[in-house]
Amino acid sequence: MPVVSPRPGILSEAFAADPYRHFARLREESPVHYEPAIDSYFLSRHQDVKRVLTDHEMFTTRTLQARAEPVMRGPVLAQMTGAEHTAKRKIVVRGFTGRALQHQKRAIHANAAELMAPFLSRGRMDLVNDFGKPFAIHVTLDVLGLDRKDWRQVAAWHSGVAEFITSMALTPERRLHCMDCAEQLEAYLAPVIEQRRRHPGEDLISKLCAAEFDGIALSDRDVTALIINVLAAATEPADKTLALLFKHLIDHPEQMAQVREDPNLLTAAIAETLRRTPPVQLIPRQAERDAVFAGTTVPAGATVFCLIGAANRDPDAFTAPDTFDIHRPDLGTARSFTAAAQHLAFGTGLHQCAGAAFARAEIETVAAMLLPLLDQVRYSPGFRYQETGLYTRGPVSLLLDFTPSTKAVPPPLDGP
Repeated sequence: MPVVSPRPGILSEAFAADPYRHFARLREESPVHYEPAIDSYFLSRHQDVKRVLTDHEMFTTRTLQARAEPVMRGPVLAQMTGAEHTAKRKIVVRGFTGRALQHQKRAIHANAAELMAPFLSRGRMDLVNDFGKPFAIHVTLDVLGLDRKDWRQVAAWHSGVAEFITSMALTPERRLHCMDCAEQLEAYLAPVIEQRRRHPGEDLISKLCAAEFDGIALSDRDVTALIINVLAAATEPADKTLALLFKHLIDHPEQMAQVREDPNLLTAAIAETLRRTPPVQLIPRQAERDAVFAGTTVPAGATVFCLIGAANRDPDAFTAPDTFDIHRPDLGTARSFTAAAQHLAFGTGLHQCAGAAFARAEIETVAAMLLPLLDQVRYSPGFRYQETGLYTRGPVSLLLDFTPSTKAVPPPLDGP
């Protein structure tokens, strides 16, 4: 029989208010937790989550046909297998690595400098809403080759798409809203795709339009789905992780001082932020056959949700897992942004996040730029920290005070 305890349930308001309080109890008392309202199983132990994410024949992404495909307007990378997955993933990954990534770092820096400029003399900003959210969308639009002036509209459509994918239960009205957002985004992209087929540039949409699989060009549906896939993958981790990084460093001033003194520690600080507070908290899979975890059988056809935040704080995988420690010996900083990462913030295995290298470059570039500019950074008086989200999770806001800077924004290291 499925184990429904302990309370509060995963879908409750009490759990959503602070999931981290309940993870240890889940791992110890209910490592295979069943939620009858959505007929789904939640796994919280690191070894179980890793097993699900690496056994692609036993645990498939079939659930995404209902959870993602309707708003992605076609199959997403995570639904694909075999040669099709290899070929299409390579196209997308190529747009985020090598020479393309070096070009993008300059765009990342330019976007960050432009958005930060109005706040430097004020000494106060909301790192989430003033900076992080617009920055993540701006940079992603640059990579895709879309017009930055449309960022608010694209962000609104993307918000509807994300709500559809990440909601545990949608009312008919919200479902209609999300579908409308997806249809409008598709209509916005259609003339862009047509134009890039005729006049390709260096942007990622042009590369998708020029790409082939089995000698056949990708259809407009394929290209649209991959664009929306990139839009979601490139924006979700960046703004949340940047704000969480600063929160952890402000809460641990001795580690903040060490990162300021030795910028080489920044990569470890980002990796530890991803481990301790991953922006993507749930990854769904479907069991193709009966599977046993901790003596409980998950039946064939069942939806299984991997609780990434719980797995990343499993004491069987990490020493003192609730502690933020950029020097932890079990972090494995060098591999923290690859499929071999010990933490599971980007997933793992075949469907590890295609934008992991880009997310790292994005957050590193911006954090390295902001740390010297935001001198004596601290929470604004009266600020109360709050997080939101069950599927993806991050700060509602991060209102910061800092010493107004007279410094010019430093140029990117590899030139203008």
